[in-house]
Amino acid sequence: MDHPVPTPPAFDQIWVHARLATFDPAVRAPYGLLEGHVLAVRGDTIAAILPADSPQATGFRGTVHDCGGRWVTPGFVDCHTHLVSGGSRAAEWEMRLSGVPYAEIARRGGGILSTVRATRAMSEAELVAAAAPRLQALMAEGVTCVEIKSGYGLTPAAELMMLRAARRLGELYPIEVSPTLLAAHAVPPEFAGRADEYVSLVTEEIIPAAADEGLAEAVDVFCESIAFGYEQCDRIFTAARRHGLAVKGHVDQLSNLRGAELIARHGGWSADHLEHLDQVGVAALAAAGTVAVLLPGAFYFLREKQKPPVDALRAAGVPMAVGSDLNPGTSPFASLRLALNQACVLFGLTPEEALAGATRAAARALGRADRIGTLAPGKRADFLVWDVAHPAEIVCLLGVNPLRRRVFRGRNDRADA
Repeated sequence: MDHPVPTPPAFDQIWVHARLATFDPAVRAPYGLLEGHVLAVRGDTIAAILPADSPQATGFRGTVHDCGGRWVTPGFVDCHTHLVSGGSRAAEWEMRLSGVPYAEIARRGGGILSTVRATRAMSEAELVAAAAPRLQALMAEGVTCVEIKSGYGLTPAAELMMLRAARRLGELYPIEVSPTLLAAHAVPPEFAGRADEYVSLVTEEIIPAAADEGLAEAVDVFCESIAFGYEQCDRIFTAARRHGLAVKGHVDQLSNLRGAELIARHGGWSADHLEHLDQVGVAALAAAGTVAVLLPGAFYFLREKQKPPVDALRAAGVPMAVGSDLNPGTSPFASLRLALNQACVLFGLTPEEALAGATRAAARALGRADRIGTLAPGKRADFLVWDVAHPAEIVCLLGVNPLRRRVFRGRNDRADA
């Protein structure tokens, strides 16, 4: 006699009594707010968002989590970090405070090359150990996905070692890591005066090796007068695309070399910094669907004066993400919430735009808009429970951490405070 195969439950956990800030564009309320709903999860995926009085919710007999009326947002995505690095550049900060420009410090062998020397002297295990406290700080504020760049090795072996360290961090901690190859961060000292030869090394050896080993998802560049020019970056992006890697870039930060237009031409995920972006660049990003990543930490720490053209980006409908730009020299802040606050105070984003920039837009900047960044059925069950009366407090209130729970792939890894 045949026996019917039991149908598995549609979900195995629900979160109730929550104010869901979904950031789903299909939900027209501010913050994508849904009240009177429950968040239903099966395994590591959001299975449904249901009215609290629906039969599926009221009749559920699995694990129930009571949010006590608190706000729930998608997990934070930090879409721009240099988290793996060695050394300290506090002395350079002291120099900048006395009036020495960042570009001059770089020309003297400081800046990025200072961190290169320190990073090259470390092993993979030492890089992982040094990065761990920074990563833990980001996670404590709700980051569930983080981009980690190379760029402080500038040799084939050292760049790949940095990417392996990034991968190892994703294995050790409950967080998703998006690894980015930034071999074109600076011209290494052994290639001084021979930048084109170094670009050839990047395109012919480093990019193929990173792609073959599956160590990187994207290739980044520093398109700037103190780093690499338009044509050199074009060569690098062409090689990246040839090896199946996405592209993104540090562009238009200190001057306008048309870097944003170049990224748009290559269909890039994101153009980052953008203080000197012009209207032509804005239009190019809009046409390509490329995300503008704002990095107010570096703007603040370098005491820059020219702001990214936020009004123009907003008017053109360009998605604006916000990243910490965590790095030892120009944004030594292991706090995405601080970056969100700075984006509002310094760049004029609204709190809702800033939070969307750390969720929905940031996920898009990492090629993950189909998986994370909003609370919606089918998305990964990465979300945060906040002990706040209004979501603007997440951005406004610094110095205390209102995060009550951090849920990663359906599992709590932060106990109730």
